[in-house]
Amino acid sequence: YFSGIRSERLLMEQLDYNLLFRWFVGLSMDADVWDATVFSKNRERLLAGDIAQRFLDEVIKQAQERDLTSDEHFSVDGTLIEAWASQKSFKPKDGSGGGSGSGRDGGDFRGQQRRNDTHASTTDPDARLFRKGHSQEAKLSYRGHVVTENRHALVMNCELSLASGYAERESALKLLARTARGRRATVGADKAYDTSDFVAQTRALGFTPHVAQNMSKRRSAIDGRTTSREGYVASQVMRKLVEHPFGWIKAVAGLWQVKHRGRAKVGWSFTFAIAAYNLTRMRKLLGQPA
Repeated sequence: YFSGIRSERLLMEQLDYNLLFRWFVGLSMDADVWDATVFSKNRERLLAGDIAQRFLDEVIKQAQERDLTSDEHFSVDGTLIEAWASQKSFKPKDGSGGGSGSGRDGGDFRGQQRRNDTHASTTDPDARLFRKGHSQEAKLSYRGHVVTENRHALVMNCELSLASGYAERESALKLLARTARGRRATVGADKAYDTSDFVAQTRALGFTPHVAQNMSKRRSAIDGRTTSREGYVASQVMRKLVEHPFGWIKAVAGLWQVKHRGRAKVGWSFTFAIAAYNLTRMRKLLGQPA
């Protein structure tokens, strides 16, 4: 993730001639490197032990011990992560075949109604067809969710879910419930979170919801008692920092499209990428003079 290497096979190629990588893993200059299939075997053990989440927890603990995090002000958001599956793999669950004139391969699906309740990807059954906006293309995707603290935009918790219209709010509530906070904590969010259920449940968890108002042909769940406070304005400014982890893991760590299949493996990869982002932020923060 730090070096933007796209796959484990490419990592083994780098390890074959990159002296820095050899030093890091303890290989001498003339030692043979491992086969890429070793990762497949080790990944099963890492998944069984929930190592990715435990590693992230340790990274967050180190940040807290160095007073790099806030326990009062947070932000939540989600992003789409493209699955390692093509549109042609999205076929009817009943096995009725593909599009018109395409035979069994489903190569032509124009004009068809394809929905997640009737179709599934044969490549990655956990991936869901989802679009971010009405004018954008629907893609087979997952949704990644984070809770960041507003002091330095460090991620305090993360989760990967199936792509759906309710996933952002449902996952945000789960993450907030697991996030350690002070007595008077606030949480900022964009307009997608402006629903009465989310606002009420956020308050029940002990957070003051600083959600952006969605006034398009509806009534906002956030009233003037909240928006008139200076803290609300500050939260709306600082919540934009929650985009930084998503930008880093997609541009640097290569998670604009995952290289694994299945929710468990994709979630494992997403969590490790978030931990790597935190480490890069901590390196910069700790390197600054007092």
